Amino acid sequence: MLERSLRTGYSGSLLDRAAERRGDEAWLDAARAGARYLLFAGDKPLFAVAEGAEPNPVFDADAAAALDADRSRAVFLGVEGDRAMFAVPIAEVPAEEQAGETPFGDGNLKAIDVRSIAVQGVVAPAMLGPIAQAKSMLDWHARNGFCARCGAPTRMRDGGYRRDCAGCGAHHFPRTDPVVIMLVVSGDDCLLARSPRFLPDMFSALAGFVEPGETIEEAVRREVAEEAGIPVLDVAYHSSQPWPFPSSLMIGCFAEAGGRDLVLDPTELEAGRWFTRQEARLILAGAHPEGVAAPPRMAIAHQLLRSFIDGEAIL
Repeated sequence: MLERSLRTGYSGSLLDRAAERRGDEAWLDAARAGARYLLFAGDKPLFAVAEGAEPNPVFDADAAAALDADRSRAVFLGVEGDRAMFAVPIAEVPAEEQAGETPFGDGNLKAIDVRSIAVQGVVAPAMLGPIAQAKSMLDWHARNGFCARCGAPTRMRDGGYRRDCAGCGAHHFPRTDPVVIMLVVSGDDCLLARSPRFLPDMFSALAGFVEPGETIEEAVRREVAEEAGIPVLDVAYHSSQPWPFPSSLMIGCFAEAGGRDLVLDPTELEAGRWFTRQEARLILAGAHPEGVAAPPRMAIAHQLLRSFIDGEAIL
């Protein structure tokens, strides 16, 4: 059976991250000349577009140079076979153009946001991993040009996986923020809710950031109690998903409800209700009589709901 985490978008990668190469400056310098590049305009990867061909996010060194890619800022992503892959920022995109697709340059290029790439299946699933990795890493570099300890400028090291402070010498490393996302289950029913930020009629599983000093199970219980007023008994892990917005790890769980009386937090949720297993099946089929919709297949919330429908819940 396919590993559950591989059913989601951004999971799995065609690259060997080759962490042992990151500190070898001579190897990195030599690898850049024959490498493949993911180029980013703001937080969107660029795609070469041509009549009758699939959009291609991979550029060779010459094409990257022609677009003024500064290879000194290249983040090493890994290797495929004997070729390295790097990510490089080349331009900014105006804030009003961040969502969807943006024409770029001479018309043979297009910048596409990372969420749309996954939802629309623009690239093969194994390519989503490097794109997500690149987006998260470039975002981290953009936010960490100065030391959080003393304020001095920082410099890229270890192929982009460390920044060193020129003032106090502190080392800074990329971070990933853990988020629990849980489908609360009561017998043959599950709890779905919607945030005011969701698309119309969209319902999803509850979710929230893990706080310092918490276990995953404690975070699940706290978030469900805070957002829905439901006590949680057992918690079971389901799968995980990289979520590059900007750099989170979604930790999918099932949570056994210890009650059914909902008390929704109006600052987080505008609606929430229990759905039967049959209703959940209709939601995923796009056939719910009230028009209730679920997140797309690439989202871990969709996969949690699918496992519940298929009887894979492990509580």
